[in-house]
Amino acid sequence: MKDPAQSAAPIQKDRALKGSLGVTAIVFMVVAAASPLTVIGGAAPLGILLGNGAGFPSLYAISAVILLLFSVGLAAMTKVVPKPGAFFTFVGYGLGRRSGLAAAYLALLTYTTIQVSVHGYVGYILQVTVSGLGGPDIPWYVYSIAVIALVGLLGYHHIDLSSKVLGVLLVGEIGIVLGLVAAVVFSGNAPEGLSLAPFTMENLASGNPGVGLMFAIAAFIGFEATAIFRDEAKDPDRTIPRATYAAVIGIGVFYTLASWGLVMAVGPEGILGVPLDQAGSLIIVTTAQYLGVVGEVIINVLLITSMFACVLSFHNVLTRYQHSMANAGVLPARLGDVHAKHLSPHASSLVQTATAAVLIAAFAVLGLDPVLQVFTWFAGVATLAIAVLMAATSVAVIAYFRRNRSADARMWNTVIAPVLGFVGLVVSSAVIIAYFPIMVGDVDATGTPTFGAVSVFLLALVVVFPLIGWVQGAVLQRRSPATYADLTEAISS
Repeated sequence: MKDPAQSAAPIQKDRALKGSLGVTAIVFMVVAAASPLTVIGGAAPLGILLGNGAGFPSLYAISAVILLLFSVGLAAMTKVVPKPGAFFTFVGYGLGRRSGLAAAYLALLTYTTIQVSVHGYVGYILQVTVSGLGGPDIPWYVYSIAVIALVGLLGYHHIDLSSKVLGVLLVGEIGIVLGLVAAVVFSGNAPEGLSLAPFTMENLASGNPGVGLMFAIAAFIGFEATAIFRDEAKDPDRTIPRATYAAVIGIGVFYTLASWGLVMAVGPEGILGVPLDQAGSLIIVTTAQYLGVVGEVIINVLLITSMFACVLSFHNVLTRYQHSMANAGVLPARLGDVHAKHLSPHASSLVQTATAAVLIAAFAVLGLDPVLQVFTWFAGVATLAIAVLMAATSVAVIAYFRRNRSADARMWNTVIAPVLGFVGLVVSSAVIIAYFPIMVGDVDATGTPTFGAVSVFLLALVVVFPLIGWVQGAVLQRRSPATYADLTEAISS
C-alpha cells in the first residue's frame, strides 16, 4: 500500500504565484466579483426601495466616475510597485508600514463581509427556488454552507479553472440582463413609457440617497482587485492597468443601463409601490413579464450562478490577500504556501473556506434574515470599508509620487485624478455613515435615524480592523525589526 505521506501532493518551495492571465481573463475575474446579475437582481431593487427610488440608476454613473478617477492613481502605482498586495502594498509604500498593515486588515474585513453577505443571499435564493419547485424546505444556511464547500473546492485548484468557470457564467448573466433591457425598450410595454427620469436632479435627491449610494458603490467592489492577480498576469505592467480601466468602465455602463431598464420596466412611479419583501424576486417577476416563462427560468438559474461566481471570485481575492500577508510575515507562514500541482494558495483557500462557514453558522444561530440582515448589513460594512480603503490609497499614491517624482511625472495620473478621487470617496463615506442607521433599521418611532447598537457595532468593525493592523505593525517594529523592515522595500526609479 502506498504511504499516504507519499501520495499527498508536495508543497512547492517557491511561494510566488504564477500564471499567464490576460486582460480578458482578469476582467472576467473582477467583473464576476462585482456579480452583474446579483447586483441588478438583488442590490439594485434594495437600492431603489431603501434608497432614492427611481433616481437610483444615476448613482451608478456617479460612482463610476469617482472610481475611475481613483483607478488612475491605482494604475500608476501598479507600474512602479511590482507586487500583488494591492491596498496592503500600495498604502505601505505611500504612507508607511503601519498604515499598510492597517489597510491590509481593513481589506480582509471588506472582502470577508461582502463574500459572506452574498453567501447569505444565495442560500435564500436556493431555498425559495427549491421549495417553490416542490422540493424540501431546507434552511437557507444549509445551502449557503454547501456553496461554500464548492467554492472552496475550486479555490483550492489553479486559478485558470476558476477564471474559465467565471467567464462562462458571466457571459450568461450579462446576456440575459441585456435581453431584458432590449425587451423593455422595443416591446412598447413599459407602463409609463421610456424616459430619462432616473437622471433628473429631483429623483437623484429623493428618498435616502445615502443608502442608494451605499448599494451603488457596493456594486463595484472587486474591480480594484486586478492588482491582486499581478503575479499570475501576462505582462502585468500593461495587463493590470488595462484590466482595471476596462472593469470600471464596463461595470459602470452596464449597471447604469440595466438599472434604468429595470425602472422603466415597472415605471418611475410604479417602482416605488413594490413591497420591500418582494425586492429579491423583482427581477424574476419582471423577466417573466417581458421574456415569458423561458426567460423567467433562465434568469432564476443565472441569478444563482451569478451569486456563485461572485463568492468564488471574492474567495480567490481573499486567499491571495492572505497569501501576500503571510509572505510578508504578518500572518502564519503556512498561508503563504503554494500547491506544487495546482500552483494555488491552497492553505489560504482552506482557511478562507472555514472562515466563511463559521460566519454563516453564527448568523444562523443568531437567527438573522439572509437578505435584510446578512446581505444588507454586511454589504453595508464592506462598502464603507472599501470607500475608506480607496481614499487612503489615493493619499498613498499622492504621497509616494511626491517622494519619487522621477517614477512618474504625469500630474494627472499622480496628483489631480487621485485628489479628485479622494474627495469623492470621502464625501461618499460621510454620506454612507450618515444614512447607515436607516439601512440596518436603527430608526426611532418617527423614522429618524439613530445610531443604535447594531449600527455602532457594524461601524466599529471599520475602525477595529485597521487598528489591529496598526498595533501589529508597532509590535513588529519593536520585536521583529527585520520582518517590519521587509514589509516594504525601496523601489528604484
